[in-house]
Amino acid sequence: MKGKDDGFAAYFAAKSGTMRGTAYLLCGDWHRAEDLVQNAFIKLYRAWNRITEHEKLDAYTRQILVRTFLDETRRGFFRREQVTDEPIDREAPRLGSTEDRVVLLQLLAKVPPRQRAALVLRFWEDLSLEDTAQALRCSVGTVKSQTSRGLANLRALLPAPTATY
Repeated sequence: MKGKDDGFAAYFAAKSGTMRGTAYLLCGDWHRAEDLVQNAFIKLYRAWNRITEHEKLDAYTRQILVRTFLDETRRGFFRREQVTDEPIDREAPRLGSTEDRVVLLQLLAKVPPRQRAALVLRFWEDLSLEDTAQALRCSVGTVKSQTSRGLANLRALLPAPTATY
């Protein structure tokens, strides 16, 4: 059992941070991202002895993470919406600013889960259409439509740019 634990511990140490970043982009909450990564690695550990193609381990782990996120979202886990008295409408940040990233993350959290997963896998993880389809357990055509709809939703949510002269 020691060999299993050593190999798994090394893989966890090397990849958990990256998977946590991906999980955060999926759910928009660092605490939930930690839970998602923990659940994904628990599932990976259970299957560790059956895994023979270790060169595909990253894709398999990412697939577990995305499916865990989608399953929990479907079941209604972690549904925490915050109501505020003030509208979120803000002036559009300048291109390239750290504010851009904050706004993008807030808007990404408003995109439906499957569309968000497609966007994160395609543009953050830089996966191919085929690899994204495998991770989401759907066809390449579905990945294309989910990505297109996700981008359209993001564009619709973006604040209108303000003219500066």
